[in-house]
Amino acid sequence: MTSSDRQSFVRGLRLGVGPALATGVLALNFGAEARARGWGSVETVAFSAFAFSGSAQFTLLSSLSGATVLAAIVAAMAINVRYMVMSVAIAPSLRGGRFARVLQAQAIVDASFVAAHEQDDRYDVWRLIGVSVPQWVCWTAGTAAGVLAAPSPELMHKLGLDVAFPAFFIILLIDEVRRSRRAMLACGLGAVISAGLLYVTGPSYALLGAAAATLIGLRRRRPDEAVAVDTGRQRR
Repeated sequence: MTSSDRQSFVRGLRLGVGPALATGVLALNFGAEARARGWGSVETVAFSAFAFSGSAQFTLLSSLSGATVLAAIVAAMAINVRYMVMSVAIAPSLRGGRFARVLQAQAIVDASFVAAHEQDDRYDVWRLIGVSVPQWVCWTAGTAAGVLAAPSPELMHKLGLDVAFPAFFIILLIDEVRRSRRAMLACGLGAVISAGLLYVTGPSYALLGAAAATLIGLRRRRPDEAVAVDTGRQRR
């Protein structure tokens, strides 16, 4: 690791504190819900440590209550289809051999992906890893706390913790759409698609349909589409 890489990693750790706190709140919800549905404590914490995917884990947890195991697994995989698009975007920025690149790609989560984004459409891999480390720690620890404490949904709602993670994603969205008009267009199109699908299907399918808006990213960007942003916070 070079001095520059080390600085990027440390900066990533600092940037990851906020997302990690929000992640811990969501993990607390997951651990409590898993406990309420009869999941074992060790299995639940191990699942969070190895899967590290809130959307897939909640989808699997809810799907297993009224569907077959195969259907639940397929639903959990489908909800994470966005990672295919994210992986394609970040692939040119990964370093080293095939195994090293595979390991680096494990750090791709939503907040880390946004934080590592450079203005020239490349990604700072060490910043990506740095942001993911505290999130993984808080996700695993939060799950354990939820399993042990098992707070009721009423208490989580009363404390306002049930809206912490959605609010966090809104903040990520605002930060990202400032970068380009294409991002703004993808955001708007995704909102229209999901709103339309909610009239005929459930939230999970609406979310999957909205992911189609990210295909705009495959179009070659024109020079006039860039939006000037202050990258000083990334370069310090």
